[in-house]
Amino acid sequence: MSKKQRRDIPRFAHPIIETHCHLDYLDADALAEELQAAREVGVERIITIAVSPGNLATVQAMAQSQDRVFCTQGVHPHEAESYADEVDERIRNGAANPKVVAIGEIGLDYFYDHADRAVQRKVFADQLAIAADCQLPVVIHSRDADDDMQAILSEHLDALPKRGVIHSFSSGLSLAEFAIEADFMLGFNGMVTFNSADNVRDAVALTPVSQILLETDAPYLTPVPYRGRSNGPRYIPFVAEKIAEIKDLPIENLLIECYANSERLFFPKPQEEAAQ
Repeated sequence: MSKKQRRDIPRFAHPIIETHCHLDYLDADALAEELQAAREVGVERIITIAVSPGNLATVQAMAQSQDRVFCTQGVHPHEAESYADEVDERIRNGAANPKVVAIGEIGLDYFYDHADRAVQRKVFADQLAIAADCQLPVVIHSRDADDDMQAILSEHLDALPKRGVIHSFSSGLSLAEFAIEADFMLGFNGMVTFNSADNVRDAVALTPVSQILLETDAPYLTPVPYRGRSNGPRYIPFVAEKIAEIKDLPIENLLIECYANSERLFFPKPQEEAAQ
């Protein structure tokens, strides 16, 4: 990225927590540059997300090597058919690592159907049980599966006091209303800036600011004006700006709220944990 491009990215007084990206998709040189660029635009902490048995250890190692990077443990619905008892055990063991802040990315994806839907539902439920046992929040992927998502979450709500986030939210407003009422967060990324994403902006308008998280899902879903490039945490200020515009809030007010939401969900203080 050129110096001019870096100058074009907004910088705000309040720090930002990037709650969902995939840093392990970058090579070592690109990673170092991305972490530096993110710091320069005010990204204080980054959560890099596990998606398969093959990267459970990778994201932990990355988080261990970087003070400001944290991670999750979980298997994405695309990889549901690779789930097994041994993977369940590895996720549970990984959850004991203090740099692991959630179980995820877990959920349902009926758009691509890379895994049998019945298998997806079982693996999702199994990993919700891990989150309940480990007392960690969940990072949820949901695409074209609103009814089953709501049904499965409803069955597990009592066991999930930490709740979690439906990330990259692009589902219907009915699922948004359910999630909001159930005290989940909704995560929004560069899609909110896309011309065709009125449904995402409608979900942002519906969601209380106290339940919004900022994310990029990098290297995917790069926001306007850099759509078409590989995404990175450095671009999260564009997401924040658009959400502040939709919510008709000063940008700093939005950032203060979203930062507090991220801390409450992923980095709770001891007194907050005791109250839950």
